[in-house]
Amino acid sequence: MTTDESDDFRIETDAIHAGQEPDDETGALMTPIYANSTYEQDAPGDHRGYEYSRTGNPTRTDLEANLAALEGGDYGRAFASGMGGINTVLNLLEAGDHVVAGDDVYGGTHRIFTQVYEDYDLSFDFVDTTDHDAVGDALCAETALVWVETPTNPLMQVNDIATLSEMAHAHDALCVVDNTFATPYLQRPLEHGADIVSHSLTKYLGGHSDVVGGALITDDEALDEEIAFYQNSVGATPSPFDCFLVLRGTKTLPVRMDRHCENARTLAAWLADHDAVSEVYYPGLQRHPQHELAAAQMDDFGGMLSFEFDGTLDQASTVVEETDVFTLAESLGGVESLIEQPAAMTHAAIPREERLAAGLTDGLIRVSVGVEHVEDMKRDLQTAFDAAQS
Repeated sequence: MTTDESDDFRIETDAIHAGQEPDDETGALMTPIYANSTYEQDAPGDHRGYEYSRTGNPTRTDLEANLAALEGGDYGRAFASGMGGINTVLNLLEAGDHVVAGDDVYGGTHRIFTQVYEDYDLSFDFVDTTDHDAVGDALCAETALVWVETPTNPLMQVNDIATLSEMAHAHDALCVVDNTFATPYLQRPLEHGADIVSHSLTKYLGGHSDVVGGALITDDEALDEEIAFYQNSVGATPSPFDCFLVLRGTKTLPVRMDRHCENARTLAAWLADHDAVSEVYYPGLQRHPQHELAAAQMDDFGGMLSFEFDGTLDQASTVVEETDVFTLAESLGGVESLIEQPAAMTHAAIPREERLAAGLTDGLIRVSVGVEHVEDMKRDLQTAFDAAQS
């Protein structure tokens, strides 16, 4: 099914078919793993669409078309990691440019912004992107990029993509949205005015904790040409096997996300009523400050949540160490449930004072809610809470 043909189908169908056709010769349904570095040419410079696999590979082509269709974009580019994609966005900027980003942005994004690209004469302001006055104050003549996460990692704040896109465009800046937490099944930023959508394919799109990858999707041909140039020139491209694994993952994205969301809603409500928990961050809770925005902008509320354990730092550490159903590990979006402490793990790259100012406390616990039975999750957390309080 081509990208144009996918416009006629719903996302559940596109997830399985978009960008892929049965093989003409064998009838094989699945896109093969084209394990090639180079390709025969019919004459010097006369190739059949592929010449070298850093530049293009048939397995990657199908994946990129599939991802573009899911996001409602015209162009998709895959990378060896989510950070490879983010780095490519920064390649679009010039020395002297300015970037506005959220103050609770993913730690790896914060690190590449401040510890890599500040050395290349880019400047960054980290603000509460749910506060549009603060964003407006940060925007300036040099602003070339507004970087948006929604929901944010790990405080689950929901950003208004349409408003932030309008603010960016008023300053002739790009608006790029990291849609990793929501996935295109729940939220499609291009529909709300974003210029580029960024993904870590490692997470929900891969879905099985067995592949690392990234992607950028746009509906702007000129932007895609720039992205493709840097994709090829820098060379942070995924292997054909990695592309195959992600294509395998996207086929079940809708059914997995339905279960992730159902489990997360149930678990968030249980935690919100628990005496050992002082706060729960989940946009599906009506008390969440951006609940109404999330309900309007998203098709469901996702499988990620965070909470504050009502105890000391050591007690919170005990909680994440004493679970069995939840595995103590970084990353997210796999079928298995994961638990972690952002202060010591995913957001350790952010200076402590800056982290605390953004609400990322030492006792904050982030949970990637998997597809196991939710009653087993509750029992597992209760056992960990009891161990921490004993």
